Amino acid sequence: MDARYYIDPDTGQPHIYNHDVGEDEVEDILEHPDDDFQGKKGARIALGQTRDGRCLQVVYSPDPGGQSVFVITAYPLTGKALAAFRRRRRKKKR
Repeated sequence: MDARYYIDPDTGQPHIYNHDVGEDEVEDILEHPDDDFQGKKGARIALGQTRDGRCLQVVYSPDPGGQSVFVITAYPLTGKALAAFRRRRRKKKR
């Protein structure tokens, strides 16, 4: 899957770098999401775990045709969101 990234105008780098998330981690989640649901304004939200074990949330917009996506942001899950994600994963594995 081809992914394009929102570029932060202040840094000139993909916005995901502001959250210490790499492009390879985003692609891990988009290729094998544990959860993928509708977000706001046509965006989608994918939740998953990277090969290295980090749990991330990726906010993206699918391009027409479904061959590529525009990644808006991605960040590690923490606190209550992380606990809820882990609970849902345990329920799915049963």
